[in-house]
Amino acid sequence: MIEIERKFLVTSNVFKDQAFSSTSIIQGFLNRDPERTVRVRLEGNDGVLTVKGKSSNNGLSRFEWEKTISKQEAEALLKLCEKGIIDKIRYQVKLGNHVFEIDEFFGDNQGLIIAEVEIQHENETFKKPDWLGKEVTGHIKYYNSQLSKQPYNTW
Repeated sequence: MIEIERKFLVTSNVFKDQAFSSTSIIQGFLNRDPERTVRVRLEGNDGVLTVKGKSSNNGLSRFEWEKTISKQEAEALLKLCEKGIIDKIRYQVKLGNHVFEIDEFFGDNQGLIIAEVEIQHENETFKKPDWLGKEVTGHIKYYNSQLSKQPYNTW
């Protein structure tokens, strides 16, 4: 249940041609407390409820618990969320033994594209694609919970 991941800005749209899947995601936050965030997502026709704990000091790892819920439950919970709904498309690109999840944001976060790669341990190496830019792991302003409060278009 401990998630270890690294985040990067994306420098081009080349990843779209390399993606093996893409999914529309609408997400909101029921709670954005720094100690624990509770989010609800509508991923295509599926709902997901997620609880995330506080990040480690270096921002690489934190507790994460997820449960699949129905589309109807997700839609109902989205109505209860705090202000600031996230709208994005998630692309998945396989490179070596890793899958990069690339989020292209819309609405108030239009123009922001972030790639994440989940790793097994903090020092694990992985192949970096050409479109991977500056690392933003641990930069709180790039967390979805923060983007819902302080969107990219306000920076």
